[in-house]
Amino acid sequence: MSEAAIGGAVRASAPRRTGLQRVAQRKSTVAFLLALPLIAVIGGLVAWPAAYALYLSTLNRRMTAFIGLENYAILLENDTFRMVIWQSVFFAVTAVILKALIGFWLAHMLHHLPTKGQRVWRGMLLVPWVIPPVLSTLGWWWMYEPTYSSLNWLLNAFGVPSVPWLGEPWWARISVIIVNVWYGAPFFMIMYLAALKSVPEQLYEAANIDGATAWQRLRYVTLPMMRNIIAITTLFSLIVTFANYDIVRVLTNGGPRDMTHLFATYAFQVGILSGNIPRGAAVSLFMFPILAVIAFFVLKGINQRSKEIGA
Repeated sequence: MSEAAIGGAVRASAPRRTGLQRVAQRKSTVAFLLALPLIAVIGGLVAWPAAYALYLSTLNRRMTAFIGLENYAILLENDTFRMVIWQSVFFAVTAVILKALIGFWLAHMLHHLPTKGQRVWRGMLLVPWVIPPVLSTLGWWWMYEPTYSSLNWLLNAFGVPSVPWLGEPWWARISVIIVNVWYGAPFFMIMYLAALKSVPEQLYEAANIDGATAWQRLRYVTLPMMRNIIAITTLFSLIVTFANYDIVRVLTNGGPRDMTHLFATYAFQVGILSGNIPRGAAVSLFMFPILAVIAFFVLKGINQRSKEIGA
């Protein structure tokens, strides 16, 4: 057989791309080109600053010599920074748990309201999340202010002594957590409300036929159907809460005696106010391994549940 005949046979046997495949390929190419500006923005505003911060953390204070991991070693030997690690974890975990519980309770209450009343309450409850955090935190600062505290005025009206909201370390920590919960709980509420509306009513009807109590319906129907959205919402809130800056900066500025500093506020104090930018970068990067471990386990659990559902 001649070479021309063999080539023709090979071409004839090769599968031809259909018009649908060509359109799909073109659409994927167009989608990639349309996503390029967003990829460039993410690279310029997220990836590049993170890489540059990592580079800065390996320099000396004057940024003239490479010192490796010395900044991290110095920080770990610092009692104040070890306290910042503990405070950041305590603040983030406590605030996220409270936001999740309050948000779930509010979502569950709204879910059982009539549609018209639900819109009104949903709009009102979203107000704390819509107001700029700095502005709302300033309002809370006025309520905490020791001389003209409206909260202490209410407590005194009921015979309760005044509380040093921002003057005593533990009360200052609680005050910061309260503001963060007040601001973030509506986000959990709206996410959980959307998840509750996606649960099929047939599951509840079947549970009622089987004689399930309200607690059993919550445990065996509602929570399993919401596991993924609960995990994703918690992960997102943990990331945002760990990186919180404005609430602490406005309320306490890290005081009293550095007892309310978080990673972000302490990094600002060390890097900007004290002029040690490399060490400030090292402080901010301490969040990454903590959040990476949390994200790994949360996303791993979501993937396992997705595979179980798919199987």
